[in-house]
Amino acid sequence: MSKVKLLLHERHHMIRRIVSRIRIRVRNGVRWLGGFEPATLILLLILALAGWSFIELADSVVDGETHRFDPWLLRIMRRTNDASTPIGPAWLHAMARDVTALGGYFCLILFTLMTAGYLWLDRKHHLSQFLLGSAVSGYIVSTILKLFFQRPRPDIVPHLDYVVSSSFPSGHSMNSAIIYLTLGTIIATSVARKRLKAYAMSVALFMTILIGISRVYLGVHYPTDVLAGWMAGLVWAILCSFVARGLQRRGAVEKPIRPPDEPVDSSDPLVQHAAQSSDPRCP
Repeated sequence: MSKVKLLLHERHHMIRRIVSRIRIRVRNGVRWLGGFEPATLILLLILALAGWSFIELADSVVDGETHRFDPWLLRIMRRTNDASTPIGPAWLHAMARDVTALGGYFCLILFTLMTAGYLWLDRKHHLSQFLLGSAVSGYIVSTILKLFFQRPRPDIVPHLDYVVSSSFPSGHSMNSAIIYLTLGTIIATSVARKRLKAYAMSVALFMTILIGISRVYLGVHYPTDVLAGWMAGLVWAILCSFVARGLQRRGAVEKPIRPPDEPVDSSDPLVQHAAQSSDPRCP
């Protein structure tokens, strides 16, 4: 009987220790999250949701759970009497090819090099190098994911664009999300007006979404390929923005320089950090 009481006492003591450790970690986590501004917390939430969505999509594709949804959506984008012709007028077909080219390697490399060159001439050498590093690393991650999953391209409808690599995730969707969202973030951090920030990010999102839709419309990707590409690109772009912000606070990457006539947004985390650094009361 005494042994049973001793075992119960030890178990009760162990449970109390586990609960105490959980409370401490939760308390520390709350304090850690409380040190971030609301915008950062929202980005962390989006990062978690996008990462979880990619994992769920990849699991569904590997298990064959999308074998009904993917072909169905591809077929409804083609004419019932001619699977080689997509729905819509001829100008829509041409526009889809033009839009998908904006997510191709040539356009993405061109836009990245032009922006990096501008930043270099503006004496933001480290930011220019960071942009190039974000683009190259994103391409490497996209290639690794394609090699890992090795999903064949759709053979349900004829392809209306030239493709050579595997299908999952969509390289156009992922790389355009990385490049355009990163460029949008750089532009957004260089202005103070919230309308301009929102406009820059909205254009970047709009471009990314259009490019992804065009890949399905042209029959070269399954819808889940595009969704996964969006999620993976979003995750990488957010991670790059966190790294850039941390480097800017340490002085390793140049901070954006705003025109003198532009109002200062007090909610900007970089502005808050600069104000704290210049405060003589701060240690």
